[in-house]
Amino acid sequence: MLSRESSATLTSAITAFLYREARLQDEHQYEAWEKLWTDDGVYWVPANGSDIDPERQMSIIYDNRSRIALRVRQLMTGKHFTQTPQSNLRRLISNIELMDEQPDNGDIAVASNSLIFESSLRDDTLWAARSEYRLRHVDGELRMASKKVILVNNDKAIYTLSFLV
Repeated sequence: MLSRESSATLTSAITAFLYREARLQDEHQYEAWEKLWTDDGVYWVPANGSDIDPERQMSIIYDNRSRIALRVRQLMTGKHFTQTPQSNLRRLISNIELMDEQPDNGDIAVASNSLIFESSLRDDTLWAARSEYRLRHVDGELRMASKKVILVNNDKAIYTLSFLV
């Protein structure tokens, strides 16, 4: 069990990490965003609910670490036509909660809400989501071991989700 002081320090570090991740995504700093991941990282955006089995049911995104790297390389080519020109993005992060610290492997379960404003040639779109993270200290810095983004409207057709959520 963490002391109140160390819990506050950890919560502050987690909050700063999530804000940094949001800024990197909003500013299309893909290489810097990719460096936030652990070597075994998993990036998952489920479809049709939050408790599906991504190995058996369709997901919007279900990337292991090598697929995350490929996604970043694709975004950086400039040939991602749904992002030509790039969408202007800004996201609000709120309700950050330290859910659990796993003493066995040191992973930290964190959850937050987000509201993403996307302005593109197509239209302006709001994306609302609950994100669940497993964070891990690697070389003294927090890294994402997993990120699950549960879009509020993931049970409907998602016409274009061509940026990092």
